[in-house]
Amino acid sequence: MTKAVGKSTARTAATKRKPRKTLQFLHKPTCATCRKARTFLEKRGFHLNFRDMTKKKLTSAELEKLIGKHDHEEFLNPRSETYRENDMKENPPSRREAISLMAKDPGLIRRPVVVAGGRVVIGYDEKGMIRF
Repeated sequence: MTKAVGKSTARTAATKRKPRKTLQFLHKPTCATCRKARTFLEKRGFHLNFRDMTKKKLTSAELEKLIGKHDHEEFLNPRSETYRENDMKENPPSRREAISLMAKDPGLIRRPVVVAGGRVVIGYDEKGMIRF
């Protein structure tokens, strides 16, 4: 009889758990940093809605909304060939130029981009991701 009570208590505790929060996860499946971030978030119980940025590119309007009040340079991927070829570290593009370039070349976007509740975390940022 004691075991039955213990099992029902365990079930009750399991059903009272907080529902998993759903995050928008913008990534490139072959990106090692994206895979690392995915593992980090899933181990913490987050549910991820995936969007492969290489197959379904972000539009200029989506990028504008995503970047919001953030500095657009934070979204630029310094490992990107486009970034290096255009010497964007020394000659950063304007916000409008950067958004246009990122819409055309998703490799220029720093990954992953994790979004929920108006918050955006760029790259592998454990402190930022844990606060979702």
